Amino acid sequence: MVVTYHRPTRAIIHRKALRENIKNEIKRLPKGVELFAVVKADGYGHGAIAAAQMALSVGAAGFCVATLDEAIELREAGITEPILVLSVVFPSYLSLVVDYDLSITVATKEWLVEAQEVLNVLEETTAPIKIHIKADTGMGRIGFVTPEEVKEAADMIEASSNMVWEGLFTHFATADEKDATYWHKQADRFNEVIAALDHLPRYVHSSNSATALWHDKEMPGNMIRYGVGMYGLNPSGHELPESYPLKPAMELVSELIQVKELAAGEGVGYGKTYDTPEKEWIGTIPIGYADGWLRKMQGFSLLVEGEFCEIVGRVCMDQLMIRLPREFKVGTKVTLIGRSKGQEITMQDVADHLGTIHYEVCCMLSERVPRIYQE
Repeated sequence: MVVTYHRPTRAIIHRKALRENIKNEIKRLPKGVELFAVVKADGYGHGAIAAAQMALSVGAAGFCVATLDEAIELREAGITEPILVLSVVFPSYLSLVVDYDLSITVATKEWLVEAQEVLNVLEETTAPIKIHIKADTGMGRIGFVTPEEVKEAADMIEASSNMVWEGLFTHFATADEKDATYWHKQADRFNEVIAALDHLPRYVHSSNSATALWHDKEMPGNMIRYGVGMYGLNPSGHELPESYPLKPAMELVSELIQVKELAAGEGVGYGKTYDTPEKEWIGTIPIGYADGWLRKMQGFSLLVEGEFCEIVGRVCMDQLMIRLPREFKVGTKVTLIGRSKGQEITMQDVADHLGTIHYEVCCMLSERVPRIYQE
């Protein structure tokens, strides 16, 4: 999909906000604890390379991504700091792991056996691959379930001349909830894993943004994986107050490209799901579901010069229509996410309307929406 620069729709990324979120978190970290910035999914829609560069400028020690290709993108952009791939990488791709000097996740004994076979025949391997063992303490996603399984995996890695045990980690399912019962159950399980090991690797990490914000004094480890918080979004949505003010880094804006007055009884949009009850001003904006602004956004209100204007009719693939309180000039700024004359629409507001989470909202914005970086 091509980036569409020749229309007024923009996702504006505020560098200062993103940097300040990271700086504020680093200030809270105990001595010896490092921050790895999570820039998977194109930096949660904010731009992976740009987000990584901003994170580096304020003290991030490394990065986490979800896929091998995301890691390669950072390396080819000149990022030399440690990069951890959080998802499983097929053993058949281990030559790329070596070539790009990446750290990868192991979640099963079978993977280790297959990986060793691959590494034995990789003549170009000049350095051991760096492994982080994933302990599944209650997420039910990937990882070893018992302390005994983790210890066996660690022993297998250390017995190999082609692998080095660099990290141990887990992930919490409910760190962003008021009820911490299950969080404590997972924390106890991770501590049992640690206790079962003869020694620990270079990195031990269990803190995602939510754990770092609300359980920062309770977990062992020397590294945190700072994700959604660095983009200024509260991991819990409305449930828990922020430990410090998070500053949203993304603003989504466009402009009116046509303004017309319709008579009473006129239909608007596909399916004629809206009829003008009286004479009304209707404005058209060049953004639609192909940009990640979904059809379900009908009924949501956008900001035009500080006034909330409802989306009427179904959101189209490339455009949507809003009901205006009066005539506005073509070219008037429209704020879909952000501030306008004292009023604000947040990413959380959009998520609430869709019945989802703000993570999904920012990740849904398609690549044809340009990311414009400003201070």
